[in-house]
Amino acid sequence: MLVEPEQSKQAVTADAQREEIIKAVIEEIRPNLRRDGGDCELIEICGNKVMVKLTGACVFCKLSSATLEGIQARLVEKLGELVRLIPVAGPARVSL
Repeated sequence: MLVEPEQSKQAVTADAQREEIIKAVIEEIRPNLRRDGGDCELIEICGNKVMVKLTGACVFCKLSSATLEGIQARLVEKLGELVRLIPVAGPARVSL
């Protein structure tokens, strides 16, 4: 199927806006995590999957699952669509 240039530009613009919203939500949450010695990094966005890495105190925190649920809820609220927040371990693969 051929994609018209205008449709392609709109898709790229929508993806860029979506990525900016995701980054903004994570940046909004980070100061609260840093206050307690933790952090959250955006690793990758793949469709409706948003991969993040918890670092510092968040790694072993008993409330990390609640933190992830809160971030996911905020993403869904801001994007207006269902996304799946996936925590990843190890070093960052992609710097966004």
